[in-house]
Amino acid sequence: MANVKDVDPQLLIKRVAELLKEKISKPEYVDFVKSGAGRERPPSDKDFWYVRSASLLRTIYLNGPIGVSRLRTRYGNRKRHVAYIHHHHYKAGGSIIRDALNELEKAGFVTKVKGGRVVTPAGKSFLDHIANELAKGA
Repeated sequence: MANVKDVDPQLLIKRVAELLKEKISKPEYVDFVKSGAGRERPPSDKDFWYVRSASLLRTIYLNGPIGVSRLRTRYGNRKRHVAYIHHHHYKAGGSIIRDALNELEKAGFVTKVKGGRVVTPAGKSFLDHIANELAKGA
């Protein structure tokens, strides 16, 4: 029995993103906004919303309970400045993360607790089932 820790994260997130397309809905604004202040352009991947949601689900599985603020820091990046100014870390946008978590809550994979959000037993089962499939296929 393999779990989320035993499989390649990229393969797991890609497979979970494919399955999440059937379970959650994407907000209309996602195709037009940047994912944070440190980014220059909106994401070019048409499946960005589902990949980010899958990544959030995996992150909460491994590090939960975790709040939106810590997730914003985790998904942030370093912004390039002109000439002699050093790079600085910028947090990711909270709206995209918050809306993705709300969709995962509606699907029954995540729930709120005092310290942030945690994965529900249904969410753990969903991720572990996909991890088992990937482990058997590899």
